[in-house]
Amino acid sequence: MALSFSTTLRNNRLDQITSAVGGSGSLRIYSGTAPANVGAALSGNTLLAELALNSTFAPAASGGTLSLNQITQDTSANATGEASFFRLLTSGGTAIVQGTVGTSGADLNLNSVSISSGAAVSVTAFTITEANS
Repeated sequence: MALSFSTTLRNNRLDQITSAVGGSGSLRIYSGTAPANVGAALSGNTLLAELALNSTFAPAASGGTLSLNQITQDTSANATGEASFFRLLTSGGTAIVQGTVGTSGADLNLNSVSISSGAAVSVTAFTITEANS
């Protein structure tokens, strides 16, 4: 039998992400093989785009889902490449969350994973769902 957590516990775990990221963090999108975990150093990865998070990261989680507030568009991507993973960082640059990037079925889905230097990159919605309901 799989673990099952109450909605309250799932919401509390998600709200810890909001607390950890704090105000004015960023979403960085990278190419290359993702590090083993969010605490591992980047290794040969290229920063493709960096988007500013809202000064208020997200409202309280509800129903086991955390919906991020508006994410500011990166009006000029840093580099050209295929997006493969992202990191959510604090305003001080500490990585808090790492996940996959794709066009469907990934942690962060974009219209296209092909990013061109100087092009605009935007995320219109971003939700994180806590599993094991």
